[in-house]
Amino acid sequence: MSASGNSSSHPMSFILLGIPGLENSHFWVAFLFCTMYVVAVVGNITILHIIRTDHTLHEPMYLFLAMLAVTDLVLSSSTQPKMLAILWFHAHEIEYHACLIQVFFIHAFSSVESGVLMAMALDRYVAICFPLRHSSILTPSAVGKLGAVVMMRGLLWVSPFCFMVSRMPFCPSQIIPQSYCEHMAVLKLVCADTRVNRAYGLFVAFSVVGFDMIVISISYVMILRTVLGLPAGEARLKAFGTCASHVCVILAFYIPALFTFLTHRFGHRVPRVVHVMLANLYLLVPPMLNPIIYGVRTKQIRDRVTQGCCGKDP
Repeated sequence: MSASGNSSSHPMSFILLGIPGLENSHFWVAFLFCTMYVVAVVGNITILHIIRTDHTLHEPMYLFLAMLAVTDLVLSSSTQPKMLAILWFHAHEIEYHACLIQVFFIHAFSSVESGVLMAMALDRYVAICFPLRHSSILTPSAVGKLGAVVMMRGLLWVSPFCFMVSRMPFCPSQIIPQSYCEHMAVLKLVCADTRVNRAYGLFVAFSVVGFDMIVISISYVMILRTVLGLPAGEARLKAFGTCASHVCVILAFYIPALFTFLTHRFGHRVPRVVHVMLANLYLLVPPMLNPIIYGVRTKQIRDRVTQGCCGKDP
């Protein structure tokens, strides 16, 4: 069933298959995803609460961490409720506009997350390479402006995805062989030339992720040079320790993201079940791991969590 407009026609809804190849295990796979989602939500809300209530944590590193927590909450919540409904209750149908909204939130906030990780790398660079000027360079105003730029970049760069797709005609097939709406998956249902859409998708991917990864790489090369130049071994270990959490978070985000991106475009021989599972984990693992990594590795946050669990005053 389709609705017609002046220049395009689109179905009223799409059918999300879930995880093709694991239909008999959907019920049990959903328990794994639900557990990961609950950990992500509780962990990120805890991080936000600690940073909001402890004024000693109103520093650039923790403000960027709060931005990361908000981004993770939005990113995971844009897919998981519907995914669990598919796997547990067989609610495979998703309304057309809801699908485009999901496409927007997934790609926009993936871009935001990449930008926040870049900003956190810059913060570590300034803190380690210019420690005496850190507070004067990364003022609260500068942190806020950098966060706003990262947010606007994600929103403005991704908005054309949905606009261009909404203006195109769709084929009779309404089946998306995965558990959420993603730009390339929706684009495969279009009955028109999609070269412009694909080219724009590549441009956004390389301009956003490429730029962020270059800045992150340069930041850590400069950090490494500075750390190796420190005279004391204890100072080196402390500097490496402050960066270890961030490096773990970067790897947890970019490795599955790049695999998912490349598989959609070039990995035709990759089994679909592998692709779909990794695409699902890409939106679940970073939001789940980020608060755990920072909770374990960051003393201030770890102490606050311990105090809260033990009922002690800070």
